[in-house]
Amino acid sequence: MPRRLVSLALVLAAVLGGCGGGGDEGTAGLAQEQDPPRGQQAQPDRELLGRAVIQGWSEALLGGDVEKATSFFALPVTVSNGTPPVTLRTRAQVQLFNRTLPCGARLTGVRRRGRYLEASFRLTERPGGQCGQGVGGAARTAFLIRGGRIAEWRRVPEAGSAPPAAGPEV
Repeated sequence: MPRRLVSLALVLAAVLGGCGGGGDEGTAGLAQEQDPPRGQQAQPDRELLGRAVIQGWSEALLGGDVEKATSFFALPVTVSNGTPPVTLRTRAQVQLFNRTLPCGARLTGVRRRGRYLEASFRLTERPGGQCGQGVGGAARTAFLIRGGRIAEWRRVPEAGSAPPAAGPEV
């Protein structure tokens, strides 16, 4: 038993000794220098990540790649496209949700709204969809991005309009 403890201690010493040891002294503080002061940079970085996720999803759907669009969603995910919120728990459900969106959408802007990122889009045709008279229209969606994935996708009515009826929606 003591031999086992000695072996464990030696392994731990070797592992801990390798952490931060050796190498160029000029790079020793690099990780600390790159980390922003507490609370200063975290919010903009999350917004940039959120925008990239929204942009990636929108471009995948615009190109007709429903499988790739689906990959931007977390599981479970809450969606609401002019309907009461629904929780999707499987990739197949998320893929069906993306497949049934009739329009593609070009991202035109993103702004923070509380814990959500509200994205503005210009509606377009897309492979596999039928946007019809919705082409050229505007749409807004509130996204909650968690862990680099869409955790909530909620259609937002256009300013000054009633909630969307059965017309084209993103």
